[in-house]
Amino acid sequence: MVNFGSRGKVVVRTDKKVWLAGHLSRDLILKVSPTFSQAANLLADISLLRVTRETRARLLNAAAFTPVYVLLSYAPLWSQPQRLLNGRGQFLTMGELTRLVREFVAQNNAVQIKHVIQILSQEFALSQHPHSRKGGLIGLAACSIALGKDSGLYLKELIEPVLTCFNDADSRLRYYACEALYNIVKVARGSVLPHFNVLFDGLSKLAADPDPNVKSGSELLDRLLKDIVTESNKFDLVGFIPLLRERIYSNNQYARQFIISWILVLESVPDINLLDYLPEILDGLFQILGDNSKEIRKMCEVALGEFLKEIKKNPSSVKFAEMANILVIHCQASDDLIQLTAMCWMREFIQLAGRVMLPYSSGILTAVLPCLSYDDRKKSIKEVANVCNQSLMKLVIPEDDETDESKQSLSLQTEPKEESLSQQEVTSSGEGPCDEFPPGTDRVPVTLNLDGIVQVLDCHLHDSATGMMTRIAVLKWLYHLYIKTPRKMFRHTDSLFPILLRTLSDESDEVILKDLEVLAEIASSPAGQTEDQGPCDGSDMRSSQSELHIPVKASQLSSSGTKGMECSPSTPTMNSYFYKFMINLLKRFSSERKLLETRGAFIIRQLCLLLNAENIFHSMADILLREEDLKFASTMVHTLNTILLTSSELFQLRNQLKDLKTPESRNLFCCLYRSWCHNPVTTVSLCFLTQNYKHAYDLIQKFGDLEVTVDFLTEVDKLVQLIECPIFTYLRLQLLDVKNNPYLIKALYGLLMLLPQSSAFQLLSHRLQCVPNPELLQTTDSTKTTLGFKKATATNIDYLELLQHFERVQNKHLEVRHQRAGRGEPPDRRVVL
Repeated sequence: MVNFGSRGKVVVRTDKKVWLAGHLSRDLILKVSPTFSQAANLLADISLLRVTRETRARLLNAAAFTPVYVLLSYAPLWSQPQRLLNGRGQFLTMGELTRLVREFVAQNNAVQIKHVIQILSQEFALSQHPHSRKGGLIGLAACSIALGKDSGLYLKELIEPVLTCFNDADSRLRYYACEALYNIVKVARGSVLPHFNVLFDGLSKLAADPDPNVKSGSELLDRLLKDIVTESNKFDLVGFIPLLRERIYSNNQYARQFIISWILVLESVPDINLLDYLPEILDGLFQILGDNSKEIRKMCEVALGEFLKEIKKNPSSVKFAEMANILVIHCQASDDLIQLTAMCWMREFIQLAGRVMLPYSSGILTAVLPCLSYDDRKKSIKEVANVCNQSLMKLVIPEDDETDESKQSLSLQTEPKEESLSQQEVTSSGEGPCDEFPPGTDRVPVTLNLDGIVQVLDCHLHDSATGMMTRIAVLKWLYHLYIKTPRKMFRHTDSLFPILLRTLSDESDEVILKDLEVLAEIASSPAGQTEDQGPCDGSDMRSSQSELHIPVKASQLSSSGTKGMECSPSTPTMNSYFYKFMINLLKRFSSERKLLETRGAFIIRQLCLLLNAENIFHSMADILLREEDLKFASTMVHTLNTILLTSSELFQLRNQLKDLKTPESRNLFCCLYRSWCHNPVTTVSLCFLTQNYKHAYDLIQKFGDLEVTVDFLTEVDKLVQLIECPIFTYLRLQLLDVKNNPYLIKALYGLLMLLPQSSAFQLLSHRLQCVPNPELLQTTDSTKTTLGFKKATATNIDYLELLQHFERVQNKHLEVRHQRAGRGEPPDRRVVL
């Protein structure tokens, strides 16, 4: 019961509880029955009820659980100057409100309709009191239903107050707001699309609402809105993308789920081309792919998969370049799913876009190369990364070695030829389409960012943590670039050369092999031949690049030696970097004796396969001739001699030296001999190889004047073992011709006399016992009587001068050994200039 007292007090009695409600402007007592219909009948004849806002508020709070609430919640309708009354001034129920609005619609009375909506919005939906807001929301929904198809004319006024209530602190009111907006949207249908952004914004917030009822209500509204968008062809995608781009970075999993669901819906609509705007949302999609929720990750994976299918179907409309850097970033993600997905996208981009991806090569390599060293736990990523790497490498073609200016002019003048070149490259590679310009793209010349690529490759080589497979891939890239773009690559050779030399110390044989291939290509490429500069001139080199300094005394090479630097047509032509390479390789061996011991022979043998073996031995012998560290020189000569005598790779060179028939072979022998003098036993073995038996005997005669050490005797022992090897089969057979090879037998007896009575002594002694009696081998063939002497005179070699040179070198070794013994420390190891 509500009593309006004579003193202006209003007292509401409910369940024996009393609240003081407020003042009235006039004395009036109104008895209200406990039902709404009875109360409405009681108020039917009241023409005016004036109450203040404060009074209404107190009455609402007091009567929250009584039938009076329903009436009082509509009290503001009575207090307006143009009150919502029927002809008799009665209060309007919800049904009457609907009928009234319909009458206004029939009368085309837009002013009254807006007035009703304004009252429902301002006085109710936006009220400070929750009960009034609830009534306003219900009233706005009823008003929308009454308006029907005309609700589209008033959507802004209807929607805004409802969306405001989405932020209400009371979860029940947020639910009522969802319910009200659902009814408004259901009536308006396609007319709400101009207001889609504000609806989407509100729904995206409710998607993360903590109250389950509110979330349930928002899902119903969300499904309705999706149906409308799917059915309509007037959706404003351009206006929606900025909002989508902003909301896609939400960290709330429910908001993310809401975003992904909408992207899937929009992608499925044929009339909506979301692919054009993929660059703006791709980064956000990869962010969502890393969500902790498996369901969200799966949804996002499906969305990305659909986009990738669409890209494969319509590559001509894809903005590959705008998404390249996004993929580069996510290819380096710590999350395996993100990394694998981004790598798969990168693979498709490279294969579909072709040379359009070349400007982003440095970034792609930064992301792809480390993946090549993954173990089996990330096998899938490793395999996709390998395909990316191989596909990207094939995009580099010889035309990239041209200057940018010439490429641009070529593109403008001979555009059809460019296309045919690209097609030829594709055909030769056996891969899919890798055209420089995918269909539908602007034919702008693609420039290879070679500086960026080289910087990335250099960084990976310098990084000690780089995996073996990554290092191999880096070296393959360098080799490929030197093959395809040699002129541009030689600008970077000075900076790459030191790290390539250091890579020779790598633990992996495969890495060393690839490294040698790169160094060999540098040393043999015609692009490395500097103009007006032979292998002896290093005046244009920077002083800071000490490892690339060239000895001035290299000019001491004889004219025939210079000719020896040239190669046969079957071998690559040496350039100015070849001599630099030989110098620095020997420096490397000198500074790292362990490298020489463990990998020296392996490295030199591989170089002999990759380059001209004659050039290698000729240049190394020339450099060692001026080596100040005599101990290193002796060790290096011993290593080279062992390789020369035992390696199958040097079979042809051994045959060339065995006969000394050509001026080049004689010149090579003299060059080798001068350096081989650093080691007496190797010098004798070289004479045995070249069949200079008399000179070998003369050398052995000099051994009596040398300091015989254990190392010396060990080397003699090894030489005896070599004589029994297949390499010296021809030497052993010549022992049958005692008459024409007397100095061979004398030289062997000389070695026998040097040896202590060891196993080698017994071996050589038994061999000499097999030499037949010359009188038993008398022959009437007089043509062979002077064969040995003819051979000796045919060589035209000054053996006396060589013998004197041997004595001088050995005297130097003797002096250095004595000095080293006095100092107790080794001398500096460097090349004499």
